[in-house]
Amino acid sequence: MSVLKQIQLPAEYDTRDVSSLPPFDSQLLVQHAADAHWIVSDSTGRVTAHASLWWKNVPAHPLHQLGLVGHFAAADRKPAGELLSHATSELARHGCTLAVGPMDGSTWRRYRLLTERGSEPSFFLEPDNPDEWPHWFRACGFSPLAIYFSSLTSDLLTEDSRIPRTVARLQQQGVHWRPLNLDRFLDELRHIYAVSRVSFQTNFLYTPITEAEFLAQYERIRAHVRPELVLLAKHEGQPVGFVFAIPDLARAKRGAIDTVILKTVAVLPGRAYAGLGNVLVAQCHNAARRLGFRRAIHALMHETNNSLNLSAHYAKPFRRYVLFAREINSAPQ
Repeated sequence: MSVLKQIQLPAEYDTRDVSSLPPFDSQLLVQHAADAHWIVSDSTGRVTAHASLWWKNVPAHPLHQLGLVGHFAAADRKPAGELLSHATSELARHGCTLAVGPMDGSTWRRYRLLTERGSEPSFFLEPDNPDEWPHWFRACGFSPLAIYFSSLTSDLLTEDSRIPRTVARLQQQGVHWRPLNLDRFLDELRHIYAVSRVSFQTNFLYTPITEAEFLAQYERIRAHVRPELVLLAKHEGQPVGFVFAIPDLARAKRGAIDTVILKTVAVLPGRAYAGLGNVLVAQCHNAARRLGFRRAIHALMHETNNSLNLSAHYAKPFRRYVLFAREINSAPQ
C-alpha cells in the first residue's frame, strides 16, 4: 500500500536513510522556493517517489498558466504514476492549465530528461536519469514540449569560412575578447552573469535567478576551470559576450583527457554583435586544440536556439533530451 504525503516546508526529512531512491537534499526545497513537496512511501515507510511543485513564480506562457514539477525521482512505475497524477491535480487546484516537468523551478537549474543516449558515455556535468523515467511521464499523459541536443565534433581544425571577416569587423568596431582571469574569478563571473541575464531573457521558459545563486553554481566548478577555455568579450569596457567551456572530467576519469565541453555561449542582442558567438566558439576550439584536446561537446542546446545553428557548422547531435508537459483543467477557485 502506498501513502501520499505532503512535506511541510522548510523540510527536514532526508531520503538517505529511509528511501529506495538516490539521496535528496531537502534544503533544495527552500533554496529553490518550491511551493510544495510531495512524497510517496510504501508500507515500510521507504520513500518510493518524490517531487516538488511550483505555481507562484513560474515562467510566462502565451496560452497557459504554468505549473512546474521538479525534484522528481521514482523507484518504480506505480509510485511514479501516483505522484505525477497527484501533482497535476494539485497544480490544477492552484489555477494551472499546463504542467511542465521535470524542472526544478527554473531552467537555470536541473530540468528535462535524457531520452536518447546514443553511443557516447555521459560527460561532465551532464544531467542523467534512469531510462524508464521518460516512459513514466508519457504514461501519465505528458508529451514533449521542448527538445534539446548535445553535439560532438571530433575535428577541432574545422573552421567556418566567415570567421576571419567577422573577426576583422568586430575588432574594427572595438570588440575584443580575452581568456578568463582566474585571479578575479568572482568579478569575471559577475560580467558573465550580466551578459546572461540579457542574452537569455528571450529563451524558452526563461526566468531569472539572483546573482548570488548564479555565482554559487559556478563556484562549485572553479577548481576545474581552464581559463584558456573561457573567453569574455568586451566593447568599450563593458561585457558583451562569452563562451564558457570546461574539460570533460568524466571522460578523463576513463583515461581519455581529450574532450572539452562548451557549456554556454551568450552574446548581447543587436546587429553590432552579429557573428560574435561564432567567433567565440571558433576561438574556444582553437584554444582547446592548442591545449591538446581533440574533441568538443556542444552541450544541451534547445532545438530552436541560435546555439544549435551555430553548432551545426562544427558538430553533429549525439544525445537528445526532452522537457515534457501535460494540459490540465484548472480547478475553480
